[in-house]
Amino acid sequence: MSNQEPLRLAEGEYRFACLVWDHEPLPSGQLVALAADALGWKKSTTYTVLKKLCERGVLQNRDGAVTALVKREAVQCAESAAVVDKTFGGSLPRFVAAFLNAKTISDEEAAEIRALLDAAHDKEG
Repeated sequence: MSNQEPLRLAEGEYRFACLVWDHEPLPSGQLVALAADALGWKKSTTYTVLKKLCERGVLQNRDGAVTALVKREAVQCAESAAVVDKTFGGSLPRFVAAFLNAKTISDEEAAEIRALLDAAHDKEG
């Protein structure tokens, strides 16, 4: 088993896992076709990455059917936490400030973010 955290995926691995999340369960042959179309991958590349992600416990290939063992949201959570830790010293306010300096948000997005903050704050208290 790789010493890499199962929830931290390289860009290509993430895009590949998205194909599985979007279409699971799917026959491995169909996954080869999807990866060729969406990612430009050869059959050998698809099976190499599939094997790697199965060994790491992210995906499962049982009886020719590929499914995910880890939810997309868990990977997204691990990746976003890693970005905040690495780039902003673990400071969520610094991350949000940097994001908002680079992009404007709509009233609807602001309301959604406020609701998320309120829900997260309520969980703490």
